[in-house]
Amino acid sequence: MKSVGTGVGDFFDLLGQGHEQLFESVKEVWDILPRIAPYLEKHLPQGSKGKRVGEPVIGENVFLGEGTIVEPGAYIRGPAWIGKNCEIRHGAYLRENVIAGDNCVLGNSSEFKNCVLLSGAHAPHFNYVGDSVLGRDVNLGAGVILSNYRLDGQVIRVRREGHLVETGLRKFGAMVGDGASVGCNAVLNPGSLVAKKAKILPGTIWSTKG
Repeated sequence: MKSVGTGVGDFFDLLGQGHEQLFESVKEVWDILPRIAPYLEKHLPQGSKGKRVGEPVIGENVFLGEGTIVEPGAYIRGPAWIGKNCEIRHGAYLRENVIAGDNCVLGNSSEFKNCVLLSGAHAPHFNYVGDSVLGRDVNLGAGVILSNYRLDGQVIRVRREGHLVETGLRKFGAMVGDGASVGCNAVLNPGSLVAKKAKILPGTIWSTKG
């Protein structure tokens, strides 16, 4: 298997995505993760434009773009910046530091924390997306888990060109490239790097290999 590069451009086409300052001058793609919180603290807009259906729980420091719908039973703790025409479905739990582009689905019984979803990304059913980035039009099947913490608590390493590289992070789920699809009930181990347009079969226990 050919090694996946580790630059932002190896995974994501950022043209028209906005949030340029979050991604600029990033050397390794996982370096995005510790930048999310300070980026939101500095740039989060005021005055949400989205629509609440029923009585979802929405905390302070949450921006919802025009056309976005938040269904009853959703809980957005914030900070969070959600783009236009997104669906925040019943039972979705958005913890701290979540960014979603336009036309995203954050779905039923799914949890999101310190993550970025680029435009068109879908995590619609029973997903965990922590310390991760989902590229454009990524789809996670029902029950897909992006595991973000090693059982032994050690710093997460990735394999690049046959060599282990320390990321400096103890919380790092996955970088899932544009157009990739992950089948139902797959588990991506901490530090997973998934190439653009990759297909991961249902039930797979995935880890990045050099």
